[in-house]
Amino acid sequence: MSTNNSIHARYDIDEMPPWGEATLLGIQHVLVMMASNVTLPIVLATAIGATTGETAFLVQVALLVAGLTTFLQTVGFGPVGSRLPIVQGTSFGFLAVSIPLAQDYGIAAVFGGAIFAGVVQVALGFSLRWLQVLFPPLVSGIVVLVIGIGLLPTGMALFAGGNGSPDFGSFANLGLASLVLVIMLVLYRFGNGLIGASAVLISLVIGYLVAIPMGKVDFAEINEAKWFAIPTPLEFGLDFPVAALIAMGAMAIATSVETIGDLSAVTKSGAGREVTKKEMSGGVIADGVSTAFASLFSALPNTTFGQNVGLVAFTGVMSRHVVSIGAAFLVFLGLFPKLATLIALMPSSVIGGAAVVMFGMMLGAGIKLIAENPLDRHDMLVIAVSIGVGQGFAAVPDSMALMPENIKVLLETGIVPAAILAVVMNLTRPKPDEGVPLDVDVPLPDSAPEERRDRR
Repeated sequence: MSTNNSIHARYDIDEMPPWGEATLLGIQHVLVMMASNVTLPIVLATAIGATTGETAFLVQVALLVAGLTTFLQTVGFGPVGSRLPIVQGTSFGFLAVSIPLAQDYGIAAVFGGAIFAGVVQVALGFSLRWLQVLFPPLVSGIVVLVIGIGLLPTGMALFAGGNGSPDFGSFANLGLASLVLVIMLVLYRFGNGLIGASAVLISLVIGYLVAIPMGKVDFAEINEAKWFAIPTPLEFGLDFPVAALIAMGAMAIATSVETIGDLSAVTKSGAGREVTKKEMSGGVIADGVSTAFASLFSALPNTTFGQNVGLVAFTGVMSRHVVSIGAAFLVFLGLFPKLATLIALMPSSVIGGAAVVMFGMMLGAGIKLIAENPLDRHDMLVIAVSIGVGQGFAAVPDSMALMPENIKVLLETGIVPAAILAVVMNLTRPKPDEGVPLDVDVPLPDSAPEERRDRR
């Protein structure tokens, strides 16, 4: 396993910062993931015509479950958990299949199918110890790069005010997001110690405060929220139609590939090394357990959050204990809905100012993985085909209009086709001794100096 010693973490994986600093850094992780984690259950609730009370419940359990399942990753239990600074939260990918399933079969089918998806992910996780050969740095880097590319539109949509916003792209939204971005970069560049590490948190708080007099925060929703509430398990029940099992099982494969990319990115960008077999296997298993556990509390499937991986790369804080503190804060918010609502009201453009950087850091982590070893012509071809075709499907989903729905769902992620092509092309790499020309950048063996002189 190669190691890049040029990466120096502010705090290593098992290192615990001072409590005050660790608390601020943990809350920073929560704020970065808040928009995505809260927005997705609201989108689902809106699509199925849920009541205000049902929507509030879905948001509450999303926060509570995200905290509990993040503990699975950071603390770990036996083979479950990567023991890395990984944040879990509501999955973007599963939402694409959850909405049509909820509309056609009821929301109980979403949670029933998610339990099956969790079983699929756990099975994949236990197999990864023997399948890691399929994900060398080149392949992992391609997966991470595709994840980053896929997240950029989401980050820019938040930057402009959030999809569906009546003032999407307004000068107010763009200005607010730009303010957050500039403050964050200035603090990161000139801030020392805690100020630099907390640049994202400070910029988000300032952006939130500036948004209040701009009329972008409606505190009326806080009055409607309860002070304290313990969510009831199986609030919406479980149902297991075949269509839900197939759709959710297929998305479990895509999400597992994404998790592998996130795990590879966090160790490469934060610690300058490749992810170990134990970390990769434990991370995917935890993803599966989290998804199944979430269903029992009527929460959408959970997975690793790319923006938090980007945050680790940005701050250099690799401490898993910091993320554990963030997980505790998420659990606390899940039990006190008023406080959760206060944070959830943060305007999308404020979070977007930080999100564009976090998602962009995923691109950097992918490039760093790809460049782990010198690239020959076949490597360049693997990159070109896998990213070109994978992202092509993601960018033009109508190109798969005639495909069966389950296959279409996998292809339009961009991640699955890119990963499959990268794995297959890497495994079928031609060898020079089979008569294939060497790349011009690869030196000839030193054992044949006379032959080199003859060729000149």
